[in-house]
Amino acid sequence: MSALSTDTHFATPHSPAELREKKDRRRAISLLTPGLLWMFFFMVLPMAMVIYVSFWTQTTFSVNSTLTTASWKHFLSSATYLSAIWTTLRIWLIVLISTVVVGYPVALFIGLFVRNKTLQTALLVACVIPFWTSFLIRVIAWRPMLGTEGAINVILMKLGIISEPLTFLLFSEFSVLVGMTQIYCVFMVGPITFMLGRIDISVIEAARDLGASFGTIFRRIILPLSLPGVIVGAIFVSVMVLGEFATAASLSGRKVNLLGNIIVSQVGSLKWAFAAVAGVVLTIIITAVIALALRLVDLRKEM
Repeated sequence: MSALSTDTHFATPHSPAELREKKDRRRAISLLTPGLLWMFFFMVLPMAMVIYVSFWTQTTFSVNSTLTTASWKHFLSSATYLSAIWTTLRIWLIVLISTVVVGYPVALFIGLFVRNKTLQTALLVACVIPFWTSFLIRVIAWRPMLGTEGAINVILMKLGIISEPLTFLLFSEFSVLVGMTQIYCVFMVGPITFMLGRIDISVIEAARDLGASFGTIFRRIILPLSLPGVIVGAIFVSVMVLGEFATAASLSGRKVNLLGNIIVSQVGSLKWAFAAVAGVVLTIIITAVIALALRLVDLRKEM
Protein backbone atom coordinates (compact mmCIF):
# COMPACT_ATOMS: atom_id res chain seq x y z
CA MET A 1 0.00 0.00 0.00
CA SER A 2 2.86 2.31 0.85
CA ALA A 3 4.58 1.58 -2.48
CA LEU A 4 1.34 2.29 -4.37
CA SER A 5 1.02 5.60 -2.55
CA THR A 6 4.59 6.51 -3.44
CA ASP A 7 4.05 5.70 -7.14
CA THR A 8 0.88 7.77 -7.18
CA HIS A 9 2.73 10.65 -5.58
CA PHE A 10 5.40 10.67 -8.30
CA ALA A 11 2.79 10.34 -11.05
CA THR A 12 0.96 13.52 -10.06
CA PRO A 13 1.29 16.45 -12.49
CA HIS A 14 2.82 18.51 -9.69
CA SER A 15 5.95 16.36 -9.34
CA PRO A 16 9.25 18.30 -9.42
CA ALA A 17 10.31 16.59 -12.66
CA GLU A 18 7.14 17.60 -14.51
CA LEU A 19 7.23 21.12 -13.09
CA ARG A 20 10.81 21.45 -14.29
CA GLU A 21 9.82 20.11 -17.71
CA LYS A 22 6.95 22.60 -17.99
CA LYS A 23 9.26 25.42 -16.95
CA ASP A 24 11.83 24.40 -19.56
CA ARG A 25 9.09 24.17 -22.19
CA ARG A 26 7.83 27.67 -21.37
CA ARG A 27 11.39 29.01 -21.48
CA ALA A 28 11.97 27.38 -24.88
CA ILE A 29 8.72 28.83 -26.22
CA SER A 30 9.61 32.29 -24.92
CA LEU A 31 13.01 32.07 -26.64
CA LEU A 32 11.59 30.77 -29.92
CA THR A 33 8.62 33.13 -30.17
CA PRO A 34 10.52 36.33 -31.16
CA GLY A 35 12.43 34.50 -33.89
CA LEU A 36 9.34 32.73 -35.19
CA LEU A 37 7.37 35.98 -35.25
CA TRP A 38 10.22 37.73 -37.07
CA MET A 39 10.38 34.94 -39.67
CA PHE A 40 6.61 35.00 -40.11
CA PHE A 41 6.23 38.77 -40.56
CA PHE A 42 9.42 39.39 -42.57
CA MET A 43 9.78 36.15 -44.56
CA VAL A 44 6.67 33.98 -44.71
CA LEU A 45 4.06 36.75 -44.95
CA PRO A 46 5.90 38.83 -47.61
CA MET A 47 6.54 35.71 -49.69
CA ALA A 48 2.89 34.72 -49.40
CA MET A 49 1.89 38.21 -50.53
CA VAL A 50 4.22 38.02 -53.55
CA ILE A 51 2.74 34.65 -54.54
CA TYR A 52 -0.77 36.09 -54.10
CA VAL A 53 0.00 39.17 -56.22
CA SER A 54 1.46 36.96 -58.96
CA PHE A 55 -2.07 35.69 -59.62
CA TRP A 56 -3.63 39.16 -59.91
CA THR A 57 -5.07 40.32 -63.21
CA GLN A 58 -2.59 42.57 -64.99
CA THR A 59 -3.62 45.08 -67.66
CA THR A 60 -1.49 47.57 -69.52
CA PHE A 61 -1.84 50.41 -67.02
CA SER A 62 -3.40 48.80 -63.94
CA VAL A 63 -3.70 45.67 -61.85
CA ASN A 64 -6.60 44.30 -59.83
CA SER A 65 -6.96 41.50 -57.32
CA THR A 66 -9.06 39.23 -59.53
CA LEU A 67 -7.19 35.92 -59.49
CA THR A 68 -5.92 34.52 -62.77
CA THR A 69 -3.00 32.52 -64.13
CA ALA A 70 -2.57 34.82 -67.14
CA SER A 71 0.64 36.41 -65.81
CA TRP A 72 2.19 33.00 -65.23
CA LYS A 73 1.23 31.79 -68.70
CA HIS A 74 2.62 34.97 -70.25
CA PHE A 75 5.86 34.69 -68.29
CA LEU A 76 6.46 31.00 -69.05
CA SER A 77 5.64 31.41 -72.75
CA SER A 78 7.62 34.61 -73.35
CA ALA A 79 10.99 34.22 -75.05
CA THR A 80 12.21 37.37 -73.28
CA TYR A 81 11.53 36.05 -69.79
CA LEU A 82 12.80 32.53 -70.53
CA SER A 83 15.95 34.05 -72.00
CA ALA A 84 16.38 36.11 -68.81
CA ILE A 85 16.17 32.91 -66.73
CA TRP A 86 18.83 31.23 -68.86
CA THR A 87 21.07 34.32 -68.79
CA THR A 88 20.72 34.55 -65.01
CA LEU A 89 21.66 30.89 -64.53
CA ARG A 90 24.56 31.10 -66.97
CA ILE A 91 26.06 34.20 -65.39
CA TRP A 92 25.52 32.77 -61.89
CA LEU A 93 27.39 29.58 -62.79
CA ILE A 94 30.29 31.42 -64.46
CA VAL A 95 30.63 33.90 -61.57
CA LEU A 96 30.45 31.06 -59.04
CA ILE A 97 33.27 29.21 -60.78
CA SER A 98 35.35 32.37 -61.23
CA THR A 99 35.02 33.37 -57.57
CA VAL A 100 36.20 29.91 -56.53
CA VAL A 101 39.12 30.02 -58.99
CA VAL A 102 40.17 33.52 -57.89
CA GLY A 103 39.20 33.29 -54.22
CA TYR A 104 40.52 29.85 -53.27
CA PRO A 105 44.24 30.63 -53.84
CA VAL A 106 43.85 33.87 -51.87
CA ALA A 107 42.13 32.02 -49.04
CA LEU A 108 44.75 29.25 -49.20
CA PHE A 109 47.53 31.78 -48.76
CA ILE A 110 45.83 33.69 -45.94
CA GLY A 111 44.39 30.72 -44.06
CA LEU A 112 47.16 28.15 -44.42
CA PHE A 113 50.47 29.77 -45.26
CA VAL A 114 50.07 32.88 -43.10
CA ARG A 115 50.12 31.59 -39.53
CA ASN A 116 50.45 35.00 -37.85
CA LYS A 117 46.95 35.92 -36.67
CA THR A 118 47.62 39.66 -36.84
CA LEU A 119 48.79 39.42 -40.44
CA GLN A 120 45.82 37.18 -41.29
CA THR A 121 43.45 39.79 -39.90
CA ALA A 122 45.22 42.57 -41.79
CA LEU A 123 44.98 40.66 -45.08
CA LEU A 124 41.28 39.91 -44.56
CA VAL A 125 40.65 43.58 -43.79
CA ALA A 126 42.47 44.46 -47.02
CA CYS A 127 40.04 42.16 -48.87
CA VAL A 128 37.02 44.04 -47.52
CA ILE A 129 38.41 47.57 -47.98
CA PRO A 130 36.41 48.02 -51.24
CA PHE A 131 33.25 47.53 -49.19
CA TRP A 132 33.98 50.77 -47.38
CA THR A 133 32.62 52.53 -50.46
CA SER A 134 29.18 52.43 -52.06
CA PHE A 135 28.19 49.36 -54.08
CA LEU A 136 27.44 51.52 -57.14
CA ILE A 137 30.82 53.24 -56.91
CA ARG A 138 32.54 49.85 -56.94
CA VAL A 139 30.53 48.87 -60.01
CA ILE A 140 30.96 52.11 -61.95
CA ALA A 141 34.69 52.16 -61.12
CA TRP A 142 35.11 49.43 -63.72
CA ARG A 143 34.01 51.73 -66.55
CA PRO A 144 37.27 53.73 -66.79
CA MET A 145 39.17 50.45 -66.47
CA LEU A 146 37.37 48.53 -69.23
CA GLY A 147 36.43 51.29 -71.70
CA THR A 148 37.96 51.64 -75.16
CA GLU A 149 40.12 54.44 -73.75
CA GLY A 150 40.39 52.79 -70.36
CA ALA A 151 43.44 51.71 -68.44
CA ILE A 152 43.49 48.10 -69.69
CA ASN A 153 43.26 49.03 -73.38
CA VAL A 154 45.84 51.79 -73.02
CA ILE A 155 48.33 49.47 -71.30
CA LEU A 156 47.83 46.68 -73.83
CA MET A 157 48.28 49.09 -76.76
CA LYS A 158 51.42 50.65 -75.27
CA LEU A 159 52.89 47.18 -74.76
CA GLY A 160 52.12 46.38 -78.39
CA ILE A 161 49.91 43.42 -77.51
CA ILE A 162 46.96 44.90 -79.41
CA SER A 163 46.81 47.46 -82.21
CA GLU A 164 43.31 48.77 -81.52
CA PRO A 165 41.09 48.91 -78.42
CA LEU A 166 39.17 45.81 -77.38
CA THR A 167 35.52 46.76 -77.59
CA PHE A 168 34.14 43.71 -75.78
CA LEU A 169 35.65 44.71 -72.44
CA LEU A 170 32.85 47.14 -71.57
CA PHE A 171 29.07 47.12 -72.06
CA SER A 172 29.03 43.38 -72.60
CA GLU A 173 28.47 40.16 -70.69
CA PHE A 174 32.23 40.03 -70.11
CA SER A 175 32.21 43.30 -68.16
CA VAL A 176 29.31 42.05 -66.04
CA LEU A 177 31.23 38.86 -65.22
CA VAL A 178 34.36 40.81 -64.31
CA GLY A 179 32.45 43.23 -62.11
CA MET A 180 30.51 40.51 -60.28
CA THR A 181 33.61 38.38 -59.75
CA GLN A 182 35.49 41.28 -58.17
CA ILE A 183 32.56 42.39 -56.04
CA TYR A 184 31.58 38.97 -54.66
CA CYS A 185 34.94 37.21 -54.52
CA VAL A 186 35.45 38.27 -50.90
CA PHE A 187 32.36 36.30 -49.89
CA MET A 188 34.15 33.20 -51.13
CA VAL A 189 37.48 34.09 -49.54
CA GLY A 190 36.11 34.58 -46.02
CA PRO A 191 34.48 31.17 -45.38
CA ILE A 192 37.31 29.25 -47.07
CA THR A 193 39.91 31.12 -45.02
CA PHE A 194 38.00 30.29 -41.85
CA MET A 195 37.96 26.55 -42.65
CA LEU A 196 41.61 26.50 -43.73
CA GLY A 197 42.60 28.24 -40.51
CA ARG A 198 41.13 25.33 -38.54
CA ILE A 199 43.40 22.74 -40.18
CA ASP A 200 46.03 21.41 -37.78
CA ILE A 201 49.34 22.23 -39.46
CA SER A 202 50.91 19.15 -37.84
CA VAL A 203 48.69 16.94 -40.03
CA ILE A 204 50.15 18.53 -43.16
CA GLU A 205 53.68 18.29 -41.76
CA ALA A 206 53.16 14.60 -40.98
CA ALA A 207 51.95 13.96 -44.53
CA ARG A 208 54.98 15.81 -45.90
CA ASP A 209 57.33 13.78 -43.67
CA LEU A 210 55.78 10.61 -45.08
CA GLY A 211 56.71 11.73 -48.58
CA ALA A 212 53.38 13.10 -49.81
CA SER A 213 53.61 15.75 -52.50
CA PHE A 214 51.77 19.05 -52.20
CA GLY A 215 49.27 17.85 -54.80
CA THR A 216 48.50 14.76 -52.74
CA ILE A 217 48.27 16.79 -49.53
CA PHE A 218 45.93 19.25 -51.19
CA ARG A 219 43.74 16.54 -52.70
CA ARG A 220 43.57 14.28 -49.63
CA ILE A 221 43.70 16.77 -46.74
CA ILE A 222 43.30 20.45 -47.61
CA LEU A 223 40.47 20.27 -50.15
CA PRO A 224 38.17 17.93 -48.16
CA LEU A 225 38.64 19.94 -44.96
CA SER A 226 38.01 23.25 -46.75
CA LEU A 227 34.98 22.02 -48.72
CA PRO A 228 32.43 23.30 -46.13
CA GLY A 229 33.92 26.77 -46.55
CA VAL A 230 33.56 26.49 -50.32
CA ILE A 231 29.91 25.48 -49.92
CA VAL A 232 29.18 28.39 -47.55
CA GLY A 233 30.92 30.79 -49.92
CA ALA A 234 28.98 29.33 -52.84
CA ILE A 235 25.71 29.95 -50.99
CA PHE A 236 26.67 33.56 -50.25
CA VAL A 237 27.75 34.23 -53.83
CA SER A 238 24.75 32.42 -55.34
CA VAL A 239 22.15 34.34 -53.34
CA MET A 240 23.67 37.69 -54.28
CA VAL A 241 24.44 36.95 -57.93
CA LEU A 242 21.03 35.41 -58.66
CA GLY A 243 19.34 38.51 -57.25
CA GLU A 244 21.63 40.95 -59.08
CA PHE A 245 20.42 43.78 -61.29
CA ALA A 246 22.62 46.83 -60.62
CA THR A 247 25.87 45.42 -62.02
CA ALA A 248 24.17 44.23 -65.21
CA ALA A 249 22.41 47.58 -65.64
CA SER A 250 25.62 49.58 -65.12
CA LEU A 251 28.18 47.52 -67.01
CA SER A 252 26.25 45.78 -69.79
CA GLY A 253 24.70 48.77 -71.54
CA ARG A 254 21.34 46.99 -71.28
CA LYS A 255 22.73 44.07 -73.29
CA VAL A 256 22.43 41.63 -70.36
CA ASN A 257 18.94 41.09 -69.01
CA LEU A 258 18.77 39.21 -65.70
CA LEU A 259 15.70 38.22 -63.71
CA GLY A 260 16.54 41.01 -61.29
CA ASN A 261 16.43 43.52 -64.13
CA ILE A 262 13.07 42.09 -65.24
CA ILE A 263 11.67 42.64 -61.75
CA VAL A 264 12.96 46.22 -61.55
CA SER A 265 11.61 47.00 -65.02
CA GLN A 266 8.17 45.54 -64.31
CA VAL A 267 7.85 47.31 -60.96
CA GLY A 268 8.83 50.58 -62.63
CA SER A 269 6.09 50.00 -65.20
CA LEU A 270 3.58 49.25 -62.41
CA LYS A 271 3.23 45.69 -63.71
CA TRP A 272 3.23 44.19 -60.24
CA ALA A 273 1.78 40.82 -61.25
CA PHE A 274 4.54 40.18 -63.78
CA ALA A 275 7.15 41.37 -61.28
CA ALA A 276 5.69 39.05 -58.65
CA VAL A 277 5.85 36.09 -61.02
CA ALA A 278 9.51 36.82 -61.75
CA GLY A 279 10.15 37.18 -58.01
CA VAL A 280 8.56 33.82 -57.24
CA VAL A 281 10.54 32.11 -60.02
CA LEU A 282 13.75 33.70 -58.74
CA THR A 283 12.98 32.59 -55.18
CA ILE A 284 12.38 29.02 -56.37
CA ILE A 285 15.72 29.03 -58.21
CA ILE A 286 17.61 30.40 -55.19
CA THR A 287 15.94 27.90 -52.85
CA ALA A 288 16.83 25.02 -55.18
CA VAL A 289 20.46 26.16 -55.38
CA ILE A 290 20.76 26.43 -51.60
CA ALA A 291 19.08 23.05 -51.08
CA LEU A 292 21.47 21.45 -53.57
CA ALA A 293 24.48 23.03 -51.85
CA LEU A 294 23.34 21.86 -48.42
CA ARG A 295 22.97 18.30 -49.71
CA LEU A 296 26.63 18.24 -50.70
CA VAL A 297 27.93 18.94 -47.19
CA ASP A 298 26.33 18.68 -43.75
CA LEU A 299 27.28 22.14 -42.49
CA ARG A 300 25.92 21.51 -38.98
CA LYS A 301 28.40 18.66 -38.64
CA GLU A 302 31.35 20.23 -40.42
CA MET A 303 31.29 23.76 -39.09
